[in-house]
Amino acid sequence: MVAGVLLYGGAGWLADRWLGTSYLVAIGIVIGAGLSLYAVVKQFGHVPSSSPEK
Repeated sequence: MVAGVLLYGGAGWLADRWLGTSYLVAIGIVIGAGLSLYAVVKQFGHVPSSSPEK
């Protein structure tokens, strides 16, 4: 999760410096955290069935 925040936050920081804005780093951090959380849930978030298997 840290890598996603750093990657997209860094991309937002670079875009801020290039465009002269000050809000893209925050958007990048939020997007990075969201995508990282999605990846973790996709990888480990399956729920086993509660019905008994026969």
